Amino acid sequence: MRFLLASAIACSLSFALPGSGEAQLLPPNEAGVTMGHVHLNVTDIEAHKKFWTEHFGATPLVKEGLQGVRVPGMLILLTKRDPTHATQGTVLDHFGFKVRSLPEMLVSFRAAGVTVQSEFKGNEGFPNAYVVGPDNVRIEMQEDTTLPVRAASHHLHYMLADPMAHRTWYVEKLALTATRRGTFETANASGMNLTFSASKTSPPVGTRGGSLDHVGFEVKDLEAYCKKLEASGITLDVPYRKVPNLGIAIAFLTDPSGVYIELTEGLGAY
Repeated sequence: MRFLLASAIACSLSFALPGSGEAQLLPPNEAGVTMGHVHLNVTDIEAHKKFWTEHFGATPLVKEGLQGVRVPGMLILLTKRDPTHATQGTVLDHFGFKVRSLPEMLVSFRAAGVTVQSEFKGNEGFPNAYVVGPDNVRIEMQEDTTLPVRAASHHLHYMLADPMAHRTWYVEKLALTATRRGTFETANASGMNLTFSASKTSPPVGTRGGSLDHVGFEVKDLEAYCKKLEASGITLDVPYRKVPNLGIAIAFLTDPSGVYIELTEGLGAY
């Protein structure tokens, strides 16, 4: 699994061309779905850009119209809005990265005064650590010394009462791929792993309005995909529509646990 992820990232980077953001998103699965972005509510956009650029090797978006940065495998989009709650304690507790050198990352964080919550051996047997970034965004890192870049997107970690039922929903409704990560039963959106764990709090709160407001999946032929979702009984919070000034199409829905989801088509150009 570690080798396959590194190979996929290396492949995506090998196709990167100047001025092209398409290669930053990994190829879609058979249903046309891949990881697109995480969208954060932040008090200071420039502070976040600095954080992600300096520590994770993120790069600026290549097109104007949206605020954020790119990392291999996804975009991190930013809206200036005071978050109503931190990520930890919500149903989507944190998101995670593979990193080439965990000690190097931790030295960088500590030198910058970033809170390192814990260091531990992760579920797959590799060195891991949690840090808390600006606006109480919780981030997990897992070391992968074969990684060809400083950091790359790795997983979204859900904490909920019935993890298996939730995994089934993502596989059956959103057409993600059933997978396993260590001892976790998981689902994959191309190169991004969705990990589902039993919650220690009841009930955890949803994401909307918090530091991590929503997650986004990029979809090929989004209009047809949305029609399939609606036919399966899913009600879209925002139906499929085009956003001409951004050059993308979007739709929104909320998963059964309260995680807000954006579906996009065309975001890879950023």
